[in-house]
Amino acid sequence: MVESETANAKGPGSPAGATPRTREERTADSRALILDAAVDCLIEHGYSGASTLVIQAKAGVSRGRLLHHFPSRDGLLVAAAQHLANTRLAQTQVHAERKLADEPEGPARVDRCIELLWETFQEPHFWAAIELWTAARTNPALGAALLPEERGLRAAIRDVTDGIWGPAVREHPQYHLLRELLFTSMRGAAMPYAFEDRSPATDPHLALWKTLAHRLLYDET
Repeated sequence: MVESETANAKGPGSPAGATPRTREERTADSRALILDAAVDCLIEHGYSGASTLVIQAKAGVSRGRLLHHFPSRDGLLVAAAQHLANTRLAQTQVHAERKLADEPEGPARVDRCIELLWETFQEPHFWAAIELWTAARTNPALGAALLPEERGLRAAIRDVTDGIWGPAVREHPQYHLLRELLFTSMRGAAMPYAFEDRSPATDPHLALWKTLAHRLLYDET
């Protein structure tokens, strides 16, 4: 997975005589390499085990290169979690659009949206965030670095979520209540999966969320 810095400067698989990449391109590639390695370490080893030395070894970069991009460990881990989340958000949007393309507006589409949203709380970016949130409870510096990034990410999540539901649901007067209810409830319901070995697809909350959505949107009892 990891190329040496020298190889990366030329570009993997670049033919002989190819136009050298610019400094900006090399910098972007190096930064992405470090972020990807930090994500892997955060998920594999947790916050306490994702040291800069472990990340440096995973990325295959020099100490100076890592510190040039990310002078602090907490800043690096926060950036890594946001990098992963933003990547997954874009993929979730494409995935949802494909899955819902032939699903007409109505209760059945609402049920499918809820299932798709619940799936996102089983993905690596959620667990990376949990590692940081937990550590931030006793680490004020980490909390200060995390807070503005989380606010920005929350806005991005709302935008993607709005696109998934479709105009009929988005324009419903109870939509914003439903959106926030589902987000906070799913986040809490996902936590036990850190230590429970069971299928999220059979979680009893799914039926509850669908029932509540139908009541809010369609006055079903």
